Amino acid sequence: MALEEPQYEVLTERAGYEIRRYAPYLVAEVDVGGRSADSEGFRTLAGYIFGDNEASEKMKMTAPVESREADDSNDITYAFVMESKYALDTVPKPNNERIQLRQKPSRVVAVRRFSGRWTEGNVAKHERQLLSALQADGITPLGTIELARYNSPFTPWFLRRNEVIVAIDWPVDTP
Repeated sequence: MALEEPQYEVLTERAGYEIRRYAPYLVAEVDVGGRSADSEGFRTLAGYIFGDNEASEKMKMTAPVESREADDSNDITYAFVMESKYALDTVPKPNNERIQLRQKPSRVVAVRRFSGRWTEGNVAKHERQLLSALQADGITPLGTIELARYNSPFTPWFLRRNEVIVAIDWPVDTP
């Protein structure tokens, strides 16, 4: 059964990446650090959607799980995309005060899709390739690169769908 994903339209496909316009969507985020950041971030957010919230409501898993460098520390921010049926005023409030709910605005991004493991080296390689392609095409990246993981860790590495994503300076009216 397919998991719900944020809505987007592909504006153009380029060599090694595509440019997408995302509609706004809601995320639950937590900042974590240290060697067990992946598992801690996932467990914390999974607890929230599986009922550790003021309503004790169980929510559906969605994709992707997003991660990026935290804004003001050496931590990593992990985010679960919330089901589209929720808005900031209707999504259950987390019991864990470390979890923040945030509306991501509509944005235009460059996306490089890849399969494989989520190792630092593999992710960094695809980040470099995306940034190099953007530079060659004269497109300016804005902000931090995000990693989007669409599959569980139990999915064989060669079947995984991963993406590196960065907001870009793209004229609003450009298709």
